[in-house]
Amino acid sequence: MTPPASICLLRTSAIGDVTHVVPLVRTLQAAWAQTEPTWIVGKLERRLVGDLPGVNFVTFDKGAGFAGMREVGKALEGKRFDALLHMQVALRSNLLSLFVKADRRIGYDKARAKDGHGLVIGERIPARTGEHVLDAIGSFCEPLGLKQTQVRWDIPIPEEAHAWAAEQLPGDTPTLLVSPTSSHTLRNWQPERYAAVMDHASTRGWRVVLVGGPSPLERSMADAVLVACKRAPLDLTGKDTLKKMMAMLTRAPMLLTPDSGPMHMANTVGCKVLGLHAASNPNRSGPYSDRRWCVDKYDEASRKYLGKPASDIPWGSKIEKPGVMDLIGVDEVIERFEACAAHLGLA
Repeated sequence: MTPPASICLLRTSAIGDVTHVVPLVRTLQAAWAQTEPTWIVGKLERRLVGDLPGVNFVTFDKGAGFAGMREVGKALEGKRFDALLHMQVALRSNLLSLFVKADRRIGYDKARAKDGHGLVIGERIPARTGEHVLDAIGSFCEPLGLKQTQVRWDIPIPEEAHAWAAEQLPGDTPTLLVSPTSSHTLRNWQPERYAAVMDHASTRGWRVVLVGGPSPLERSMADAVLVACKRAPLDLTGKDTLKKMMAMLTRAPMLLTPDSGPMHMANTVGCKVLGLHAASNPNRSGPYSDRRWCVDKYDEASRKYLGKPASDIPWGSKIEKPGVMDLIGVDEVIERFEACAAHLGLA
């Protein structure tokens, strides 16, 4: 087919989901090198992906409310796209999409649409269940006559970020990064359990590093973990940026985290992920490339809290119930740590 002259991508958040869009961008660029995609992305998320070459970025400041939407409208004034790929179903994103003029408006199938999504699109991606989020996003190129057959990230990491990471993590001591906090608080593990795994890694000769953003929630969790640790880790909470975190992940063979943005950032650079899953399904939203090191209690959570196996609940259901993460035991995580370390030749 004739390459479109212009394509607009709408996926503003969150960090993990934004990383899932990057392979789609690479697919579009590989097929249509002369078509520069325009990507409407969140203010924070742009700090991670905003230097992707060959992409025109428009920033949406969700904190500014409707004024932020109007700013996007101003940035797009006078533009009309051949196609809008509307990859976010939240009400705010559906309203934001009205500021985008496009001949074709492609969105989610009926099962995955909500909050009026069907009212702002004209076409839908293929209806599928059992897909990872990245594959669902990748399927947005299919109505355009393409197929995502390769998954490639190559998110740029500046040299200064690599230099900073080398200062924090010098030498070749194997490093376990621990990012303990999801913004979805019911996905978070108990601080003393993180501490027990961290102490174990430390006794095995690993350098253990606590990481996280500057938010009060992340600082509070980090402080609680530090109090519970018998062996003090290096605490870099709030000291990095998204790019510096990416650089650290290139130097660390392993990350311990719940379902959160850093999980997917790690996946993009090949850092193995000890993912903690009970509230969410790792087969839908876990680390895309390698989920062998995740602890998966999703089915057990479904049986306990919903009274039925995970196979009987809608794909992608969240089981964010108080205490659900307590289904994950320390010994299970240590077993996955040891198995991953052996796989890496670092046991």
